[in-house]
Amino acid sequence: MRLTNELEDRPIWRDPRAIALMMAASLTVMTAATISPALPGLERQFAGNETNALLIRLLVPAPSLAVVLVAPWCGAIADRSGRRRMLLAGLILFIISGSAGLVLPTLPLIMVSRVCLGVALAMIMTAQSALIGDYFSGRTLHAISSGQVSARNFGGFVFILVAGLLATVESRLPFAVYVLPALALPFFWRVIVDLPSSMPAEQSSTTSSSGRFRPVVYLLAFGQMVITTLFFVMPTQLPFFLSGQGYSSPAVTGTALGTLMLAGGCAALCYPHLREAIGHAGNWACGFGLMATGFATLVTIEAGTAVFIGCAAIGAGYALATPGFIAISLGLTPPSRRGKTGALLTASVFLGQFLSPLVSSPAISEWGWRVSGIGLAAVLGTLALISGLAFRHLVREV
Repeated sequence: MRLTNELEDRPIWRDPRAIALMMAASLTVMTAATISPALPGLERQFAGNETNALLIRLLVPAPSLAVVLVAPWCGAIADRSGRRRMLLAGLILFIISGSAGLVLPTLPLIMVSRVCLGVALAMIMTAQSALIGDYFSGRTLHAISSGQVSARNFGGFVFILVAGLLATVESRLPFAVYVLPALALPFFWRVIVDLPSSMPAEQSSTTSSSGRFRPVVYLLAFGQMVITTLFFVMPTQLPFFLSGQGYSSPAVTGTALGTLMLAGGCAALCYPHLREAIGHAGNWACGFGLMATGFATLVTIEAGTAVFIGCAAIGAGYALATPGFIAISLGLTPPSRRGKTGALLTASVFLGQFLSPLVSSPAISEWGWRVSGIGLAAVLGTLALISGLAFRHLVREV
């Protein structure tokens, strides 16, 4: 029987710690999404040589690569020195490095600020993931895991909208969005605390499974990386797919990506109820199956509405699949190693983001969108079958 702390049964929407951690999770999308509307203006400002053109295209993935490289160190530090200090330091660095693009005079300096932003995000997400495991367990752990996925989607929708509007005023103004977390710093300072290792919440049944947690957690992190790689075909390749279909307007692309994120945000809210009804295996089967259906719809149906139906299915499927990787990994990890698990989960997401265009671009160039989309649907459909057959024997309900 897993012991919980005195706030275990409080709804997450009434727990200020849960609100703070979901706000931190939304910064994941802000990192990449906010700068996108600023890229055309930066390209005009720093036009003139191939080096600048390459640097501008690397501004978006640079933080992701930094996260992958730095996250393991963050995990070790979080386990040794505590999560609160790392989370607050990461937030301060995030605000400074993210907004620095407003005033930095050269493109190489902006690139350095983007790398620093990735370091900040590695600190934030590693500490945030570990704190989720420290504060919550059982049903509440699954609820907060789905809540953070929902926060990422809804936050991404808002950040992209605001950044796009600011870019119409001045090309560098989207960098000002990175200042917004400063408004929440006092709230984080007040509600985020490190739990003493002797508290009941730390003495859970996961400790008894510490000898077997590693293989399962590594497998779950690998699965999360694979699903993220497949999912990020959408934000990285969808504009080119739509252009090839005759929908070259940025408004269509924005609406399609907005549909993707809104559907994901709503689906993530349904995850706790769905998991209780059909279990982990059934939930993964639903999530992967929805993604498979979405990709198949996108590339095989000619009607314009198919784009939005496909985007909604892919976004909803990814949002249903993701929380299980997080909750099970943290639930199986003993308290002394949650920082390392948080780092592993963080690195797996950003490695998937980084690898996605490297894998999808050659495939689409070689086989075209239709064959590639059907191939993605087949892979995801196979994963749906595997999850239903294998995972119910591999992990117990936590």
